[in-house]
Amino acid sequence: MRRVPMGDAPGQPDADGLMSAPAATRNLGPILDVLLPRLPRKGNVLELASGTGQHIAALAAHRPDLIFHPTDVDEVRRAAIDARCKGLPNVAPAGEINAGEPGWAIEGAADAILVVNLLHLISDAEMSNLLDEATRALAKGGLLAIYGPFLRDGVPTSDGDRAFDASLRGQDPAIGLKEIEVIQSVLSALGLRVEMVDMPANNLFVLARGGAGI
Repeated sequence: MRRVPMGDAPGQPDADGLMSAPAATRNLGPILDVLLPRLPRKGNVLELASGTGQHIAALAAHRPDLIFHPTDVDEVRRAAIDARCKGLPNVAPAGEINAGEPGWAIEGAADAILVVNLLHLISDAEMSNLLDEATRALAKGGLLAIYGPFLRDGVPTSDGDRAFDASLRGQDPAIGLKEIEVIQSVLSALGLRVEMVDMPANNLFVLARGGAGI
């Protein structure tokens, strides 16, 4: 998993051990609006690359009936996630998962999996591993929710996304915005039913459900 320097990235933990990211603050409301009504009635929610923990803490506060499992590859971020989720009894301690590597899935263990602003920071091969492992980890009828900016018909949808994509590829040629059509095709091939929701700032929420008859 790569850590690419970005102007919108969180800084060091504050005096309370918390980290914050401007992007997470901006997109939190829209993400909650889409995700809260679609989460399962009970069960376990896994977040991959939880970062600052802002999303999972807000979701857990709204849904005390669910158990949330944050993860991150970075030890400092895991500590910051735990600090942010302190006092939320339905949030497990942050675990270490490298979502782009094979072998992390526990078969059928997650009723929902959340991935926010990650795919553009990993390679195509790592994305393939992530999607395959996430599908294996989903319980029948589970929800895989992926949020972020994407290429559409192979091109960015705005000047801002074009500059962002160029910046990412300039720092690491293996990463950059992914083609939404490819993701749809892969998820469909993995047996998931895909819904897409347009989000602010030209972002998309990809919502994929597993299990026949759901």
